[in-house]
Amino acid sequence: MDLWPSFTFPLILLTACLLFLLWRGPQAGRRSLPPGPRSLPLLGNLLQLWGPSLLGSLLGLRDKYGPVFTIYLGSQWAVVLWGYEAVKEAWVDQAEEFSGREGLALVDRTSKGNGLFFSNGETWRQLSRFALSTLRNFGVGKRSIEERIQEEVQYLLEEIRKTEANPCQPTFMLRRSISNVICSVVFRAQFSYEDEAFQMLLGLIQVNFWHVDTVWVQLYNLFPAVMNHLPGPHNRLFENFEEQKCYVAGVVWKHKETLDPASPWDYTDTFLIRMQQEENDPDTKFHQENLILSALDLFFTGTETTSTTLRYGLLILLKYPHITERIQEEIERVIGQDHVPCMEDRSKMPYTDAVIHEIQRFADIIPLGVPHSVTRDTRFRGYSIPKGTVVFPILHSVLHDPTQFKDPETFDLGHFLDEEGGFRKNAAFMAFSAGKRTCPSEGLAHMELFFFTSILQRFALCSPARPQDLDITPEYHGFGKVPRRHQLRLVPR
Repeated sequence: MDLWPSFTFPLILLTACLLFLLWRGPQAGRRSLPPGPRSLPLLGNLLQLWGPSLLGSLLGLRDKYGPVFTIYLGSQWAVVLWGYEAVKEAWVDQAEEFSGREGLALVDRTSKGNGLFFSNGETWRQLSRFALSTLRNFGVGKRSIEERIQEEVQYLLEEIRKTEANPCQPTFMLRRSISNVICSVVFRAQFSYEDEAFQMLLGLIQVNFWHVDTVWVQLYNLFPAVMNHLPGPHNRLFENFEEQKCYVAGVVWKHKETLDPASPWDYTDTFLIRMQQEENDPDTKFHQENLILSALDLFFTGTETTSTTLRYGLLILLKYPHITERIQEEIERVIGQDHVPCMEDRSKMPYTDAVIHEIQRFADIIPLGVPHSVTRDTRFRGYSIPKGTVVFPILHSVLHDPTQFKDPETFDLGHFLDEEGGFRKNAAFMAFSAGKRTCPSEGLAHMELFFFTSILQRFALCSPARPQDLDITPEYHGFGKVPRRHQLRLVPR
């Protein structure tokens, strides 16, 4: 009976030593890393990051540790970059070193190093070059894609007319219209507004976009080996992702049945032809999994962020009717009522151009940006960052940097207009990222965002609420921001 007390103290001491080593281990490995809060065993800095807003938690750490600091996600460290200067030094001045994608368990399970977004090394280089050249070949940035956008806009205007000026939520109409443009390039398809299967795909993407930052997903990123075996809402995210892949796999199968190697019709056809050309190459990057994931990546970037930005823009224009009137005056002067807006008009419409840029800056749809990693051991601002370290360039901190934008929390067209009323570029406008990982759909998004002028050309924007009662501060869903729900009436002019 006296043996147990004799073992108690050594057991407590051994446990304490193990906990101390677990706690000290990460600290020792960070000596050359940027400063940051001490981490707990297993949990890392979860307690410091926990709260209503991850962005707010990171802002608090920035205030304490400066624009470059280290946090721990479990036992894995990550470097956070805050502000235009720090992000620009990484993305632009040291673009090659910061061009990787690494690390998060969620990504490891879904993409597994494939696709455009989360691949690295030679896989990413080949798929990125292929995507950019193929998108150009099928009209992105050219007159041919402009005509497709104009055609889709006419369908959108017809759907708006069907509302008969009654209050409506434009979310579905905008998302369907925007997605049809990228689908015409990737899948050679234009879906009807009643297509149930396509509605399901859009819904799955939206749900995953909203819930990728839930507590369950955070726990999965910290403890994947454990969470893989536990039930919970995080599993629905993976199930949704597999359903998205199955949908695209079905589209790919139909393309295989009709493929003419001498006459590809879209991105999918061109990828399939490249797969045939390299089918005997054991190291080829052009295989079915990369096709499916790359198509999903392009579909997501060409749909969700652009349509959400347009929705946010409509809310902002409801809030500031004098801005809407100025845009419509510019439309009347440059385009008139008898012509469909085209990209040539944009250079003659500096006020409208400034509004579009300020909507993107203010809306800040992906405030945390997309995680990067360093591709080699890297020196940055006097610190040593080991190869493979996850890096979070906080996009919000660039688009809302007070050193680059006079009043960043206010919707202010002076951020993009000079004293003479001409459009003024700003290097801190990095809404599409910068450097080697710039969004491949950037050119397409620029065109689509301009064509919201077609709505203002034909309709007046009205709301049951008074402008002063509309709230344009964002709601957070996962890693993204969305405009608050509001009623919109589109009245024919």
